[in-house]
Amino acid sequence: MKDIYPLYSQDVDFYAIGVHPGIVEDINTLESYRSERDHPWPVATAPSSVMAELGVTIQSTKIAFDSEGMITYREGMGEGDDEEWHRVFAELSEAP
Repeated sequence: MKDIYPLYSQDVDFYAIGVHPGIVEDINTLESYRSERDHPWPVATAPSSVMAELGVTIQSTKIAFDSEGMITYREGMGEGDDEEWHRVFAELSEAP
């Protein structure tokens, strides 16, 4: 992902959102984690109600939304290889 996201960063917004069940992470903790691992994407927090509404119950859930807010991709922990991420980002960058 570290090498793929920068190729699409001008056209696709991507955020890592802290969502460890039972653990409250503030933005500073998430930013520290991002920096330590040299991740090129921004981090964010979201209320647990949003995560519940989206059905996110484990970390590393991946959800892509198009420009109209429709879910176009959804996978769980450990899913999605480089080829799949290129496809997802390419489709999002080409969307109106």
